Amino acid sequence: MSADTGEVVRVTAWVHGHVQGVGFRWWTRCRALELGLVGSARNLSDGRVCVTAEGERKACEALVFALSSDGTPGRVDQVVTQWGDARGGLEGFVEA
Repeated sequence: MSADTGEVVRVTAWVHGHVQGVGFRWWTRCRALELGLVGSARNLSDGRVCVTAEGERKACEALVFALSSDGTPGRVDQVVTQWGDARGGLEGFVEA
């Protein structure tokens, strides 16, 4: 399937920088819900935030772009992504 046919995917993004304690997970949840995605954003013990999202590829790509934009809370130094097939079973978008 091409991106134009509504291919459904899963992306996991590890966000590096000053992204904890600044409203980053809440901001990410808002962007994901605006894009119609399901998943979660959770703090990791090493200071990163892990974002997992499922939905149409174009929407997931837009979220990844937003995560590395200048408009995020805090400071994003790097976003590392892993793409795969959607697994299903996710509902809503939660801050974990």
